[in-house]
Amino acid sequence: MPPIFLQWLSLVAMILLQSINGTNSNFPAYSSQLKHLLSMSQIQLNNLAFASDAGKLFGWLSGIAANYLPMWLVLILGSSLGLVGYGVQYLFLIGRVSNLPYGAIFFLAMLAGNSICWINTVCYLVAIRNFPLDGQLVIGLTGSYQGLSAKIYTDIVDVIYPSSDVKRARAYLLLSSILPLIVSVINAPLVRVIKVMKTKRAKDAFIFILVITIATGAFAVMGSIGSTPSLLSPFASAVGMLTLLLAPLLIPLGLGLRHQIKQLAEEKVHIEEINNVSMDKMESGVKLDISEIISESPSESFELSFSSTSEEFNGEIRESNNGDDRIRETNEVIRVIEEIGVKVMLRRLNFWLYFFVYLFGVTLALVFFNNLGQIAESRGRSASSLVALSSSFGFFGRLVPSIVEYFVSRRKYMISRPAFVVALMAPTGAAFFLLLANDTSVLRLYISTAIIGVCSGAITTISVSLTTELFGTKNFGVNHNVLVVNIPVGSLLFGYLAAVVYHKEGNAEGKCFGMECYRKTFSLWGTLCFIGTFLALILYARTRKFYNSQRS
Repeated sequence: MPPIFLQWLSLVAMILLQSINGTNSNFPAYSSQLKHLLSMSQIQLNNLAFASDAGKLFGWLSGIAANYLPMWLVLILGSSLGLVGYGVQYLFLIGRVSNLPYGAIFFLAMLAGNSICWINTVCYLVAIRNFPLDGQLVIGLTGSYQGLSAKIYTDIVDVIYPSSDVKRARAYLLLSSILPLIVSVINAPLVRVIKVMKTKRAKDAFIFILVITIATGAFAVMGSIGSTPSLLSPFASAVGMLTLLLAPLLIPLGLGLRHQIKQLAEEKVHIEEINNVSMDKMESGVKLDISEIISESPSESFELSFSSTSEEFNGEIRESNNGDDRIRETNEVIRVIEEIGVKVMLRRLNFWLYFFVYLFGVTLALVFFNNLGQIAESRGRSASSLVALSSSFGFFGRLVPSIVEYFVSRRKYMISRPAFVVALMAPTGAAFFLLLANDTSVLRLYISTAIIGVCSGAITTISVSLTTELFGTKNFGVNHNVLVVNIPVGSLLFGYLAAVVYHKEGNAEGKCFGMECYRKTFSLWGTLCFIGTFLALILYARTRKFYNSQRS
């Protein structure tokens, strides 16, 4: 099969993997039911949310494994961790496993959270290596689908159990355990590093997949805000989402078919040239040596003509024209400030600025999403609708940097990631303060959730490229997983404080209703987010010279 077919097929595989990899985002959808079934306090429930994030403390193990093991094996190992983590919890809820202590549930939640890191690592590394000229674009495209995970799982659960809360909670855990493993097994042969080329016409493929991605997000948002339920049944909505998820398959199929047609045309031209030479020799009375005709096969001729159009020497990319195709081959084109390992990285001021920016931005948003179940309950709203809303807008947030990257890169300009982060952190802080306003229609709750989803999703995507540009590509798998250690740290700290305030304002049954349940929490989170904005501004000032130097 042609390399371009395998290259784009790996992108489709990454899309499917990321679309089911956000299993931790399902927690708010069943957390209230889990709390009731296990008779837990709000603090104990928060600790389970922290346990899922705490799995990221060991996410660096996936980076090390990726350095020594084939990608398909890393993928299967990661999804198997999720099978055990979520699967045993499911068996406990249905009564197949008895006498499971709280500590064991905590460990299982941590194991399940760690599984996400393994799939992420595989997708990030394959994206960087298979699309070296478009790494940010591909990472953003594939990563954006992780923002849809909660919506996808909700659509499936709506089909299976549309009304029963107990059965829905069990269904979320069952799907979280088996679906990632099934998708990983199917896509394992496709997730591998390919020696790639970039052609001029590949831009058309990126435009096509951007259109598909935007359409997928629009369909998800319409379902989240309640527009489509009146038009589509839960089954029709799930089928529509599945169709859109599989639509990117058209790209590798189309590119592969075009390659085959072109190759057949090349072979036909070559055969005609041989026939012409034969006729000329026969007409001139020269004896024809059959070995001259068959000494060079059509495929060899094609390979020679193809390889002569693309050369790389000492890291410099050479370009040439072959017909209407502009071909460039590269092994490494990513520009970085420095190439360092984790030990040196931990001594850099840029890392700690970056660490706390992420802590006060993305991590705060994740804690907010983990508490959406109780936030919705305190205001008398459905948790599922808010989870689907945050998922859908998070999808678009993750996609925004890819769209910006695509159009900016065409002008050969390297956008400043820290500046981008500054522009996203400020609205996030404002959204937390917007939640403090009294609103009987809870319109501000939905608006704030959408803003936080978009901004945190965008920063999540940007962080992958920012880690690469600040600290290099060689140790990316370990470096980035060390950075996201702040997620469990923030989840424990911020989540615990939110749980304490909730418990203090709650009634004798441990439930809280009204604005006061999270008023102090939102004030603190908004303030910290603005502090993170200031730190991002400092990081921008420190790296501005590097980004300015990349202008062509």
